[in-house]
Amino acid sequence: MTVVEPNSYMTYQPFLPEAAAGNLEPRHVVVPLRRVLNGCRVVSGSVTGINHAQRVAYIAPNQGAPHDLHYDILVACPGSIARTLPIPGLAERGIGFKSVAEAIHIRNKVIERMDAAASSTDPQLRRRALTFVFIGGGFAGIEAIAELEDMARDACKFYPELSPSDMRWVMVEASGRVLPEVSPAMGLYTLKQLEHRGIEMKINTRVKSLADGHVVLDSGEEFDAETIVWTAGVKAHPLLANTDLPLDDRGRIRATAFLQVDGVEQAWTAGDCAAVPDLTKGEGATTSPSAQHAVRQAKVLADNILADLRAEPIAPYEHKYAGSVASLGLHKGVADVYGMKLRGWPAWLMHRTYHLSRVPTFNRKARVLADWTLSLFFRREIVSLGSFADPRASFRAAATPPGAPAVAAPGSAAQQPALAGKPAGRAEATGQTETNGSAGAARKSPAPARTAGPAKTPGGTPLA
Repeated sequence: MTVVEPNSYMTYQPFLPEAAAGNLEPRHVVVPLRRVLNGCRVVSGSVTGINHAQRVAYIAPNQGAPHDLHYDILVACPGSIARTLPIPGLAERGIGFKSVAEAIHIRNKVIERMDAAASSTDPQLRRRALTFVFIGGGFAGIEAIAELEDMARDACKFYPELSPSDMRWVMVEASGRVLPEVSPAMGLYTLKQLEHRGIEMKINTRVKSLADGHVVLDSGEEFDAETIVWTAGVKAHPLLANTDLPLDDRGRIRATAFLQVDGVEQAWTAGDCAAVPDLTKGEGATTSPSAQHAVRQAKVLADNILADLRAEPIAPYEHKYAGSVASLGLHKGVADVYGMKLRGWPAWLMHRTYHLSRVPTFNRKARVLADWTLSLFFRREIVSLGSFADPRASFRAAATPPGAPAVAAPGSAAQQPALAGKPAGRAEATGQTETNGSAGAARKSPAPARTAGPAKTPGGTPLA
């Protein structure tokens, strides 16, 4: 069995807001693949295309030349990526919230901006530095802004020059409500609670421009912000467009209730990238892209593959939506589970209990519980490890002779012209990072892999 994944770990994304707020150690929200996948071969790289008719996947390793991987059974689970819009300045100024790196970068950015504001007397600089904008009012956006605002409010105790009222937190949501996954009443409660904390909730509002950090809303309001977080939904991984698997109008793999790829033999799928029929709802309904479904689908998929190999009956995936839980900061939350609506501390406790039960491996459960227990006795760490973004900056400065031009960081804007001729295939490889899963190939019998040139689509066109 071979697993292809750009990272050597799997990320439990529901814990990212708590990692960003400093409630959890970042290493404890990821599961190392080589440690838990005994008997599997883990390939550090990306699948750039799949020709299932010929049972071959095109692999771009993180290091080395692309090659082909022949397989017997395909399990396609590349997950999802951020769904973006063509808004001016979004690509240059925005940051997503789907990976550990993004979560920790945002945490560092918030604290770094607080440091800058506390050290400056320029009111315009302070206002811009302390304005934080989140776009998208689903679970990711609401939990992220709530946890980070709670962390920053607590951090103000260590900044005599700042107070919580100096900070401006803005949530922009295009629809008429937040948390559409919960009942309207609980969504309204969440809205009121965040507004009570001073967070500006701009509902039925769209972003027109983010150029140079200048936020322009369709309501006519304009302001500057240095921290812009994009949490406006997800879409199926673009890898799927380079396959011969059947896709729906949203770019997801068409699947049966048994988690088989519709109309295709020896191909299975699950998770955010799959349009799995929701048997608990009406005809045409599919399961939502959530951890609640993905974790359960994974077990059914594995059982079905084994049953199919043994010529035994396979079972359909059916799970009635249990409800939703969301954290709104330390000791604050909202929950709507099996019709039972909870708010405040009980909802926060239910949120932690549920996700602790779902995070994979006993090792991670124990470490997460230890982090939470320690946080009862010690404050959160308020420190920005900004050097993570460019750890060689000080060494480059020391190694540069006096009077010589400064050496730009690899991949920085100053070096972009030198990278203009770089093949686009590597961009595809990095674009697959931090999805909910990987396009993997389970092999009943090994087939020799041959060295190939640039990866190609089934039609022979070089992959972009």
